[in-house]
Amino acid sequence: MKSSCPEILMEQSKSPTKTDLRVREILKKINRQIPPRPFLNHSSTTSARESTATILNLQDKYCIGDQLDILLVAKDYFGRRKEYGGDFLRARMSSPALKAGASGKVTDFNNGTYLISFTLSWEGQVSLSVLLIHPSEGVSALWRARNQGYGKIIFKGTFVNGTAQVSAQCGLTQNSSKELCKYLYSGGEEVFYCMKPQDMPCASLTHVCTRQQDVSYLTAKEKDLFQKSNIGVEMMKDPKYIDVSQCNKTESKRKRCETGTEIPTPSGYTLQGRWVTAQCKQRLLNSSQINDCLKGKLIYLLGDSTLRQWIYNLPKVAKTLKPFDLHGTGVLKKHLLLDAERHTLVEWKKHSHPFVTVQLYSVIDDGYIPREIDRLLGDKDTTIVFTFGQHFRPFPMELFIRRAISIQKAIERLFLRSPDTKVIIKTENIREMHTDTERFGDFHGYIQYLTMKEIFKDLHVDTIDAWDMTIAYGTNNVHPPDEVIRKQIDMFLNYIC
Repeated sequence: MKSSCPEILMEQSKSPTKTDLRVREILKKINRQIPPRPFLNHSSTTSARESTATILNLQDKYCIGDQLDILLVAKDYFGRRKEYGGDFLRARMSSPALKAGASGKVTDFNNGTYLISFTLSWEGQVSLSVLLIHPSEGVSALWRARNQGYGKIIFKGTFVNGTAQVSAQCGLTQNSSKELCKYLYSGGEEVFYCMKPQDMPCASLTHVCTRQQDVSYLTAKEKDLFQKSNIGVEMMKDPKYIDVSQCNKTESKRKRCETGTEIPTPSGYTLQGRWVTAQCKQRLLNSSQINDCLKGKLIYLLGDSTLRQWIYNLPKVAKTLKPFDLHGTGVLKKHLLLDAERHTLVEWKKHSHPFVTVQLYSVIDDGYIPREIDRLLGDKDTTIVFTFGQHFRPFPMELFIRRAISIQKAIERLFLRSPDTKVIIKTENIREMHTDTERFGDFHGYIQYLTMKEIFKDLHVDTIDAWDMTIAYGTNNVHPPDEVIRKQIDMFLNYIC
């Protein structure tokens, strides 16, 4: 393949690399968890109305700290018990008057029954909810459709040479026999392609945007499962409320939040709007403590718009941080906050391809996360926070796994040269339930969330479990309100201060 792009490296050999083998292993494991399910008709799928949810060992009195278990038996629209699991469920308990909420833990016995477990964490009347987001047949269809191809999104690149400007089709796969520009990342294991414009060098690619294609890998019958009325249906019959008392129980002492603390499920709960972690004791930091903590810190935020929200909210928390204009246009440019007196820097960069947006974004200063990590020297006053996933949902899972492995390797290299550098993972937020389920639905995010936990579990990094937090707050918005972002930032400050 001919190309004049100066960044092109030698093509990788055809024999599978270690990364290839690991990607296959992870995919094989997920495939076992989401086997193909027979789909005869809508009536044979899981029905929220016909399924039964029973509180086990129902008590007259519950105390803070108790566990409440619900046995869920999945049935189809004919009332027949399902013989297999795989339904995508979301369990949540809440007390709206107290601004309280927490997720529940779902255990799938793979025989049509599920155990839903709640840890009762606050006093008062608590309502219980179990939503059927998708039946197992829908889950199976989404998984097959996700991995069937890259055609749901197309990329358009802008090449600039002096006063000349040309557009060309780009993508994540080599799907043309024409001459291509080939942009390699991570030693050649991740590639971005563009059709090479005539009389333009590959190095003249400056901007990219995307368009959604009228492409679906679901059958017409399968699409019916993702109609709005079939997504997120309550499975608890009638409102279920229980009363929780203090019972004079003493809370066990918890350690301060620090690196390496294991994140339980659920990872915490919200009460009176505050986020209370389950695994460690948070400190409420005042403005003076925050300013002292951030003195001399270099903070790099790498990811999507859910992390860009931090850049907008941090100056409200640390009032000495001021935006610094790096030129560029639009919200996708690099953002910078500075406190010159205290030598504090906070930078946000969007992650690199795939980035799904109709807005043109620059590829000149693209924040390919592994490469950005490799560029940082690192020290005890350097912190990296990264998140990715929302923009990967419309593409085959292999792409997400490869990126996660590339980031993992980059973090390992960072820790070799600077073991004191702080690295924090912010997991994905849940998002709107009824927004283009095939491309962006939370089922895809959940599989990525579990995969992230598996890939990064042995690294000495911190985690802000935004997935669990946004379920607890019941946001159902890819961009949660500022009060939730502030709680993510509070968690971040507890890790670095």
